[in-house]
Amino acid sequence: MPRGPVMAIACLSGVRGGASLKAMDAETPSSSILGHLRGAFAHAAKFALDIALPTLCVACREPVDGEGVCAACWAKLSFIEPPYCPRLGIPFVYDPGPELLSMEAIANPPAYQRARAAVRYDDVARTLVHALKYHDRTDLAPTMGGWMARAGRELLAEADVLVPVPLHWRRGWSRRYNQSGALARAIGRQSGVKVAAEALRRVRATEQQIGLSRAQRASNVQGAFKVAADRMADIQGRRVVLIDDVLTSGATSDACARALLRAKAAQVDVLVFARVVDSHKAPI
Repeated sequence: MPRGPVMAIACLSGVRGGASLKAMDAETPSSSILGHLRGAFAHAAKFALDIALPTLCVACREPVDGEGVCAACWAKLSFIEPPYCPRLGIPFVYDPGPELLSMEAIANPPAYQRARAAVRYDDVARTLVHALKYHDRTDLAPTMGGWMARAGRELLAEADVLVPVPLHWRRGWSRRYNQSGALARAIGRQSGVKVAAEALRRVRATEQQIGLSRAQRASNVQGAFKVAADRMADIQGRRVVLIDDVLTSGATSDACARALLRAKAAQVDVLVFARVVDSHKAPI
């Protein structure tokens, strides 16, 4: 993602009314020289800044030419592209044909309509998620949000509002920010879709989902989310895209979707940065 070049703008001297063409010709060379000098100074300043503060890879922190991730980390990212299950967004091994659902979507359909993810949850994706979530790397949100906006463009084209998965207030106080909220704001800026950051509340503190079985995850988040009474207007009749960092079993997204649908949302889709894909149970 290379930076745009620094553009120099020549500063022309003002010409008084009635000035002769000869006078104008006399002023043009000095103005041109001044413009070239300013342009050269701008390039030199940018070069010095790049040396003093080189751009770093958002994953491994090695210097990189431009912005984003270095070539080595980029090669390790597994972007999710079609073909995938139109309901769950799980990648297929081969293309089974249009609108064919995965066995998981048929056997256990979620409350939300569709789910999309930018990448598989692998080593590089985990590094990015943990840096954003636990290490105050909110500067990663625009890059990660950009990849999410690309992966979820069909969802965003139909969306009325973005709703981030909320933290309980105690966890939010300890972390000082919600990583899902940071991603939602980045996607909102790129897509133009409104963000309703306070519409959905986590009304019950829950255990960390890490290490829990699918059934335990579902039980852990049951009844944990509710749409705030004073934010019903943000949700009623709206097509909502729920934003989160990682989708594992889908229990949290499903519980959030049920709360939004109880508040009369017209439809709920899910957009995450990364999703866990069980390669041993690859669909189709």
